[in-house]
Amino acid sequence: MKTLCVMEVIEVKTIGVLTSGGDAPGMNAAIRAVVRTACESGMRVMGIRRGYKGLVEGDMYEMNLRSVSDIIHRGGTMLYSARCPEFADPEVQDKAVEVCKEFGLEGIVAIGGDGTFKGARALTLKGIPCIGIPGTIDNDIASCDHTIGYDTALNTVMAMVDRIRDTTESHDRCSVVEVMGRNAGYLALNAGLAIGATCILIPEVDYDIDSYIIERMKRTQKTGKEHFVIVVAEGVKGIDAHSLAKYIEQKTGVESRATILGHVQRGGSPSVRDRVLASQMGNYAVQLLKNDIGNRVVASCKEKIVDYDIIEALNMKKTIDLDLYRIANEISI
Repeated sequence: MKTLCVMEVIEVKTIGVLTSGGDAPGMNAAIRAVVRTACESGMRVMGIRRGYKGLVEGDMYEMNLRSVSDIIHRGGTMLYSARCPEFADPEVQDKAVEVCKEFGLEGIVAIGGDGTFKGARALTLKGIPCIGIPGTIDNDIASCDHTIGYDTALNTVMAMVDRIRDTTESHDRCSVVEVMGRNAGYLALNAGLAIGATCILIPEVDYDIDSYIIERMKRTQKTGKEHFVIVVAEGVKGIDAHSLAKYIEQKTGVESRATILGHVQRGGSPSVRDRVLASQMGNYAVQLLKNDIGNRVVASCKEKIVDYDIIEALNMKKTIDLDLYRIANEISI
């Protein structure tokens, strides 16, 4: 782990900023922080549309203080986003470097996930210093305690499931709710605990449907409970929410319905936490480039903003909080 230290400043006259991969609430706040920090430091900022795809195509424009007015509260990303698998090709990377030189880019702030960081690493090795900022609702970036967009997505899931619970309780039903998270269970676990889910299925914990869900529901019914909410992370293998709902109804006699929350979890106005976090990270990223530092990932660690080497960050492993999983099960019976 490396914290930002004071060192001789080497001016970077022009930098770019892009968002890549899946969008996340708070990306606009990060863009705003990057642009305004850079402008206040006497630097030019080029906004690159649609991530690495836009970089390769030269789709960018100069931004200023007013370019980012009134965006801190908006979800999504004003620079748009796109996945660019072809960027793994060294020839495509070389084309991107040519474009950077054409537009005078001497550094790039790339906001996104692991794929975004790999692109930033490749450009840095080819002479364009890059800084990665973790923006994903999945919170699956190992180097970062909380990624931009995660807190907002949690609150969105909580609000949606609270509404589902109203009708579930009214009809004595069981609701199986699938949430996002890619291959990680952070969103499902924390949201499930927050809404009092009877069962939470996450990729990190092995499960047996009959013993964990069916028997648990039957045991809970004996205490007088008549409605249930089951939260399932999309990354759990072998589980289809609709099939699971049918199986639960067949085994317990409780009318069951499945709800796939889907991309509603990506949208919405970012929470206070995500706005503050994004602002801190955006400012920090520009400070690194001002000091001619590249190949770094900005991260939140124990409530502080720090930075890591990109390769170090990509090689880190993140583990689920099994004690939190235990708590969720003990208090939701």
